[in-house]
Amino acid sequence: MASFIIEGGHLLQGEITPQGAKNEALQVICATLLTQEAVTIQNIPDIRDVNNLIQLLKDIGVKVTHIAQGAYTFQADALNLNYLESDAFVESCAELRGSVMMIGPLLARMGKAIVAKPGGDKIGRRRLDTHFLGFEKLGAKFNRIDGRNVYEIAAKQLRGTYMLLDEASVTGTANIVMAAVFAKGTTTIYNAACEPYLQQLCTLLNNMGAQISGIGSNLLTIKGVKQLHGASHKILPDMIEVGSFIGMAAMCGDGIRIKDVSVKDLGIIPDAFRKLGVKIKVEGDDLYIPRQKHYEIQSFIDGTIMTLADAPWPGLTPDLLSVLIVVATQARGSVLFHQKMFESRLFFVDKLIDMGAQIILCDPHRAVVVGHDRKITLRGGRMSSPDIRAGIALLIAAMSAKGTSRIDNIEQIDRGYEHIEDRLNALGAIIKRG
Repeated sequence: MASFIIEGGHLLQGEITPQGAKNEALQVICATLLTQEAVTIQNIPDIRDVNNLIQLLKDIGVKVTHIAQGAYTFQADALNLNYLESDAFVESCAELRGSVMMIGPLLARMGKAIVAKPGGDKIGRRRLDTHFLGFEKLGAKFNRIDGRNVYEIAAKQLRGTYMLLDEASVTGTANIVMAAVFAKGTTTIYNAACEPYLQQLCTLLNNMGAQISGIGSNLLTIKGVKQLHGASHKILPDMIEVGSFIGMAAMCGDGIRIKDVSVKDLGIIPDAFRKLGVKIKVEGDDLYIPRQKHYEIQSFIDGTIMTLADAPWPGLTPDLLSVLIVVATQARGSVLFHQKMFESRLFFVDKLIDMGAQIILCDPHRAVVVGHDRKITLRGGRMSSPDIRAGIALLIAAMSAKGTSRIDNIEQIDRGYEHIEDRLNALGAIIKRG
């Protein structure tokens, strides 16, 4: 188990560029399974989850060519059907949550897929009902395979239909859309997720020959086609990494420019930090965060305590609540955080409390942070990263803290952040991998 050793208290300065979006990469890479022709994808992040998915595609017979930094060509013209039904494939899928998005493309193109419970963050229940209810609506059937803890999902011909999703699941919507592109007739998906990742996936599929309308809304219409062809695609900057860097700059920055962020695709992320008093300047497609000697949490118009809660897009992404909580520990004022989607994601605040933060964990979904206004500095300590986003939040806390900190289980951080210690050390941090 690898660790980060962080010498806290150093002000960071300079420029940093976000990697390609992790969540988009997992979706569009799986979409390459829908055609026999080559698909080129640029700006793929060099992170553990994405690299594991690329290896998994290689294992099932996809020809993967690394053509430049962050750029790959995928050609799924000779899939190994025997391997797709093997125990080795099932075990690989169980270790990688992103593998669940292979089910839709495989079901659409091959007529069946083997389903295993995928791995991922330990942040509470992450049910897959939305995916499978959607597949069933399209006409797929589930069968338990005797002697194995897996299911086969199969359909001779998927058929378009109307469906109302039980929740606006991003991965669920992506999976259903990828399955529906080959369904006979028209599929209408209401209460669809509409995150930029999903918009990007639909744009790629249309460039491959799909007929998807309503992109960017919660009502998608997919007219089935018989086949897709090759295309080229560039992944957006990772908005979660952009938000993480805003939080880092607020806590321990002395003037940081975050370059090429695709401002139009950030939604309300900058405004969420502004509600905590963080000053952010938009300069072209860059964000500049000056040194924040003090920042004061806003109140609602009626004077009541500010509440920040996650919500489906265009609401606040749950992936940034952990970073926002850390930023709030040094603000002036108090704020209530309401994490609605995952009941275990706030448990990492115990580690912040050990570092000297004033946080009241009300229940698994709500926490109140009383800011120190920089009058009390967090102190270094030893901690472990429970998931990707808590991991980066703890790293930010450690960089701002007095003394030396150690973060164990940084494999979780590596799943979502590319060469993070090298990039932060270039700004003036002192982080060593142990």
